[in-house]
Amino acid sequence: MLAPNNTTDDHPAFIFIGIPGLENLHIWISIPFCLLYFMALIGNSILLLLVRIEQSLHEPQFYLLAMLALTDLGLSLSTLPTVLGTFWIDAHQIGLPACLVQMFFIHTLSSVESGILVAMAFDRLVAICSPLRYSRVLTSRAIVCLSGAAFIRGAVLLAPLPLFLSNFSFCRDNILSHSYCYYPDLLTLACGDITFSSAYGLVFVLCTFAVDALFIIASYLKILTTVLKLGSSDSGLRSMQTCACHLCTVLIFYLPLISLAVMHRYARGMPPLFYATMSNAYLLLTPLLNPLVYSLKSRQIQSALQRRLWVQRVTVGE
Repeated sequence: MLAPNNTTDDHPAFIFIGIPGLENLHIWISIPFCLLYFMALIGNSILLLLVRIEQSLHEPQFYLLAMLALTDLGLSLSTLPTVLGTFWIDAHQIGLPACLVQMFFIHTLSSVESGILVAMAFDRLVAICSPLRYSRVLTSRAIVCLSGAAFIRGAVLLAPLPLFLSNFSFCRDNILSHSYCYYPDLLTLACGDITFSSAYGLVFVLCTFAVDALFIIASYLKILTTVLKLGSSDSGLRSMQTCACHLCTVLIFYLPLISLAVMHRYARGMPPLFYATMSNAYLLLTPLLNPLVYSLKSRQIQSALQRRLWVQRVTVGE
């Protein structure tokens, strides 16, 4: 491994350590990582393709699902070069400009994904609580506006963070806790007063993920109230089943995200292996599991897959 940079430098280099204590096994660890990335890329690509070609999926909730899959693809492609470079070809070093670009895309796409989950909660809220207004509220234009707003919010609020870091000197051992560039991780290596930068990062989290989580919780409280009024009828049960996929996706996204944020702020004394495990769960779980959840839980997605596979089988048979 390259020696860490422990002197002040206008163009510092940062070191990815991979999984501490298992450096001799990195080449073998890269095999499951490659497989997981491949599954995430293929799964999200299939979801995008299905929504594109299946007429039965041309509905607002599946357009939002396509946006979610597109965001997951971007998140996977943002982290793939450094993660596989670290474990596969023993490439541990990255310059500050490249690190800031990767950090921008990771955090922006995470914010966008959170915004898409809010839009999906709103979609379920209107579908269950005001079904007669659904087609008038959730139009194609509304979907484009919601998705665009999620992207603009993330990009605008995140843009100052790379600027803050580019103005700092880095005079410590520039060893990163993860196999990708993560803002709190970089901030701990900066020299000088980081109070304002740390406070802005907290404001960013509160204005995006915290607000989004509160809106999702409020939406499902309203949905639950509406379903309980329906009693134990089949319509109430079907209503909750339509929310199952989205609830699973919300948990898959927020649990690793919250765990990683808490770990950086309050658990600095944890073993490096714990950091590596949680960081890899954060970057891999959501893109990998979202397609699986919707493939296993959504009857419309299952039907679309079966039709396409049947068509392919018949075509090959002929």
